[in-house]
Amino acid sequence: MTGIHGSHVLIGAGLIIWVMIKVIKGEVNSSYYTPVEGVGLFWHVVDLIWIYLFPLLYLVG
Repeated sequence: MTGIHGSHVLIGAGLIIWVMIKVIKGEVNSSYYTPVEGVGLFWHVVDLIWIYLFPLLYLVG
């Protein structure tokens, strides 16, 4: 289960780097920031799932 979470963290880190590159290039700015919101949403959903899943598996196992 931690391997699946780890893969999502790696994907999220890659997406964050991708957005940072787009910001540096000027493709994402104050009038177009949808990629930043999407990556932030993905990152926080993975966090929320892990916050509930880890204790559940720890207590059950």
